[in-house]
Amino acid sequence: MGWVYLIIIVAFAFAVVLFTIQNLSMVTMAFLGFSVRAPLAVLTASVYILGAATGASVLALLRKSFHGSRAR
Repeated sequence: MGWVYLIIIVAFAFAVVLFTIQNLSMVTMAFLGFSVRAPLAVLTASVYILGAATGASVLALLRKSFHGSRAR
């Protein structure tokens, strides 16, 4: 089963590198009056990391809430 995980990780890493190479053009992103001009790959990675952090925080909050309610 470890080989399957390794193959999935390598395939995902390859897809990320390929995406980065193909999307080096500069784009402008505007949000709430702020604008950022950066390569599309950098903006996509930033949004992905922010989403992952937000999702992990919500999951931790729900897990803590669930365990707290079961302890009572």
